[in-house]
Amino acid sequence: QVQLVESGGGLVQPGGSLRLSCVASGNIFSIYTMAWYRQAPGKQRELVATITSGGTTNYADSVKGRFTISRDNAKKTVYLQMNSLKPEDAAVYNCNANIEVVGRRNVINGYWGQGTQVTVSS
Repeated sequence: QVQLVESGGGLVQPGGSLRLSCVASGNIFSIYTMAWYRQAPGKQRELVATITSGGTTNYADSVKGRFTISRDNAKKTVYLQMNSLKPEDAAVYNCNANIEVVGRRNVINGYWGQGTQVTVSS
């Protein structure tokens, strides 16, 4: 089995910063693309940022220049550095990873973390 656990959420003022972390564990053979999603109240879940196993990144237009996604393959961890936070960034943030597990070659499944709450308020 595979588990993804996020941390780092909390309450910040507009203009502040947070760094989210997501650690993968379990019967993992390989981790491919990792991503961060978010869902605000009354809105559909949206893709925030992605990073491939080779380090190529992509961002939603709304966060470009403010957020940075990175990964540490040795730690099986993906990060989201969030700067210049705005009230509209408030949401539950979930990490996602495409993972091949030990013993199931040629099968890649997407896994989700439980989510971490980010609140931006003065």
